[in-house]
Amino acid sequence: MFDHIGFGVSDYEASKAFFLKALQPLGVSVVMEGPFGIGLGQNNQPSLWMHQSTQTLAPLHLAFAATNRKQVDEFYRAALQAGGKDKGAPGIRPHYHANYYGAFVIGPDGHNVEAVCHRPEA
Repeated sequence: MFDHIGFGVSDYEASKAFFLKALQPLGVSVVMEGPFGIGLGQNNQPSLWMHQSTQTLAPLHLAFAATNRKQVDEFYRAALQAGGKDKGAPGIRPHYHANYYGAFVIGPDGHNVEAVCHRPEA
């Protein structure tokens, strides 16, 4: 449904560093960057846009698709190493559905950042 989403951040460099490290296991990298902010994505398609903001920011829930459960595990480790705070270690969340394997961290600006795989274990 979404082509891309954008939001403001209170510390551009800190958010850039966090999201690049946390999302690297999912194949996300910088696609574009300039005075308008930064576009992160896969396959040369910017999907997540961030820009510096001086406004009061409301925390978001950002869930990123993982191809497999290993990527969820790697995301979680990388996000914690990047300064994220634990909100839920990798694991099955059966209250969503039988194969919902996700991990959650709190990132810059209080955003709830998740990686999720909906496939059964290989």
